[in-house]
Amino acid sequence: MTVYLVGAGPGDPDLLTRRGASLLAKADVVIVDRLVDRRLLDEVRSDALVINVGKHPRDGARSVSQEEINELLITHGRTAPCVVRLKGGDPFVFGRGGEEVIALRSAGVNVEVVPGISSAFAVPALAGIPVTHRGLSTAVTVVSGHDVSDTTLFEDIGRSSATVVVLMGVENRTAIAAALQRGGRSATTPAAAIEWGSTPRERTVQTTLGKLANVTLAAPAVLIIGDVAALSDEMGR
Repeated sequence: MTVYLVGAGPGDPDLLTRRGASLLAKADVVIVDRLVDRRLLDEVRSDALVINVGKHPRDGARSVSQEEINELLITHGRTAPCVVRLKGGDPFVFGRGGEEVIALRSAGVNVEVVPGISSAFAVPALAGIPVTHRGLSTAVTVVSGHDVSDTTLFEDIGRSSATVVVLMGVENRTAIAAALQRGGRSATTPAAAIEWGSTPRERTVQTTLGKLANVTLAAPAVLIIGDVAALSDEMGR
């Protein structure tokens, strides 16, 4: 009996790995995140148990806590031959995969991680934005924008020349943009926001760091800040 933490990729079902698709097809239980594309569940057996979990940013009553998710994984991991924990992107990139592995191993449950394609890199690439580009950027920093109670991190990042990729940062983009500028980034630095990347709802907004707070955006979106953000036009997008 094993629990598999499977990365579902950035959204498009075709970007699920072959290993992930194989495990979904044989799973007895699938515990799936809220933002995972439901078309992926077409891979699941009709007699499998599918449990929807996840976080609702504005509705705590509809959210399943991490502690509850861990208990579900342990309970089913002890009784079902194959349990798939289907997580958006990659389980170990802001996916709390590490917490789930620790909980399962502490409970004596066998667990295996199946990496997925992270939206931090796939979504910009699909929108025609390379996160590194010779002559423009030789480094990239991926950061969570979920908690900006301490903006020191963003100020430090602003002192570098690396491309900045922000996940879960739509609501806090005003504070993030201001902190990056305090760190030294120019207000004219190119920026882009990609909503629902790799899905039919994908939408790209081109702007600048100084204007990022004023554009209309909806989550989920990936924010890209740096000179590479201006390349999508040259890449034919």
